[in-house]
Amino acid sequence: MNYRTIKQSALLAFSVILFFPVSSIAAQAGEQENKGVPLEDVQRFSNAISQIKKYYVKPTDDKELFDNAIRGMLGGLDPHSTYLNEEDFKELQTSTSGEFGGLGIEVTMEDGIVKVIAPLLDTPASKGGVKAGDYIIRLGETSVQGLSLKEAVALMRGKSGAPIDLTIIRKGAEEPLLITLVREKIQIKSVLSKLLDNKYGYIRLTQFQSPTGDDMLTAIKQLKQESGGKLNGLVLDMRNNPGGLLDSAIQIADAFISNDKKGKEETIVYTEGRLPGSKFTAVANPGDVLNNAPMVVLINNGSASASEIVAGALKDHKRAIIVGTKSFGKGSVQTILPLDHKRGIKLTTALYFTPSGNSIQAKGIQPDIVVEEITVTKKDKKFKQFTEATLNGHLLNGNKSSKADKKKSKEKNTSLLHDDYQLYTALTILKGISVARK
Repeated sequence: MNYRTIKQSALLAFSVILFFPVSSIAAQAGEQENKGVPLEDVQRFSNAISQIKKYYVKPTDDKELFDNAIRGMLGGLDPHSTYLNEEDFKELQTSTSGEFGGLGIEVTMEDGIVKVIAPLLDTPASKGGVKAGDYIIRLGETSVQGLSLKEAVALMRGKSGAPIDLTIIRKGAEEPLLITLVREKIQIKSVLSKLLDNKYGYIRLTQFQSPTGDDMLTAIKQLKQESGGKLNGLVLDMRNNPGGLLDSAIQIADAFISNDKKGKEETIVYTEGRLPGSKFTAVANPGDVLNNAPMVVLINNGSASASEIVAGALKDHKRAIIVGTKSFGKGSVQTILPLDHKRGIKLTTALYFTPSGNSIQAKGIQPDIVVEEITVTKKDKKFKQFTEATLNGHLLNGNKSSKADKKKSKEKNTSLLHDDYQLYTALTILKGISVARK
């Protein structure tokens, strides 16, 4: 079975998607549901169409009315079920290339307002200050209230270089914020890496694309070489990662979770739903790319869908300590069900669960250690450390290590404290685990 995702260019929340052929859907639908629609409901629907055609302020054709009826039915179920016209079907096939145009925002619809799941790294949205959890109430001069998610996404799209004003409501802000973004061609690199303190690896996953798993393994191999052959630990950063391909998420988790020596299968994720084909269980293969070196996983409110699968699996297997803030809570599976050979629906058909049986839907992953995103300014005196070395006239210890080396190491740690407090905390925890194991 092929697992894919939808990603619209500025844009829709990533979803786990299952594809089924028309014949398979028809057979399974026949087996599961043989009840007819009540006649009085059919009559009521027919009367509504008749009244609209007679008295609506402007003429409407049957195709438009039926399309709107299907769209309305799905929109009333949940934010992720939707109608797919011919254009949507075509866009579905180009959803995981990693390159698209727009603002770089992953969004969903909540109570009639566009809610930001996450701004993608190094995009107009992230550079412009858009944050996970923001509510977009106006796009340019157009109010979002009353628009469908698709219509709101269409307004955010445009030619590269074209600006657009976003009016945003943010928790804690006294009044709406006006942010101007300039659309651009967006190329997303899903894996970023660097070495911390010459011994600890840092991997940031911005989303889950087809090559993400292999790219991460390559990055870890390079980090091992840079550190002299092995890593003392790894920080896996999935903050503001809106998700992506289920296969990629499974590959990432599998890299760190290994079956035990007795051959016991270790579950990574499983799904449950009414459609028989939507039931699925992924299990780990032998081997751990880090050889059981300690791990810390960073998440926040912008971590959704596939990133929650990875965080949940690593947490349940006690393979990593989860640090940060609670994740978004996108734990549903969408299935593409064709209506004919040109149109279809994207319907929520299942929920996915962590290995311990916890549903992520509307709940999210709770960190083991909650660390809020704060800014530590360089003038903040309470973070200054007072030691013997800070006293005037202190005696030297006689060691031959240069003052320049000590100063350089201290500057690196201080810089990380000011630039990214959550990462600074994660690295501190990782060092503590590494020392304790020795």
